Amino acid sequence: MTPALPLALARAVLQRALDLAGAADAGRPVCVAVCDAQGFLVCFARSDGAPVRSIELAQGKAYSAARMGVTTCAFLERIHRERIEPGYFCDPRLTALPGGGVMRDGTGMVIGGVGVSGLTSREDQLVADQAAVVTG
Repeated sequence: MTPALPLALARAVLQRALDLAGAADAGRPVCVAVCDAQGFLVCFARSDGAPVRSIELAQGKAYSAARMGVTTCAFLERIHRERIEPGYFCDPRLTALPGGGVMRDGTGMVIGGVGVSGLTSREDQLVADQAAVVTG
């Protein structure tokens, strides 16, 4: 059975990502998506002025991190190392763009993913990684 991602926790992760993005670069606008372990969207926010393209990017990053069980940065490293295309995974929604973090429960089980888009790739990944840390 897949562990559930409570809405309250998803909202807390989303808010943490927005706060971190604001601290990262004087509040540049971002999109943040949080999905459950199956990759279904639980909550989403688009900061005022965030690019429209960041909507799908954030959601794709969250989905990919949850479905693959690794950060999108790690997924990118894998496809480069193994010289494979993301399409080989037979899931057109997967992306290897940095900015997707994995949320795990206290036992290490994947409970969801968080995706951030709007900063640099490096900053997106840092924010997603920090926001994805589940405590308690």
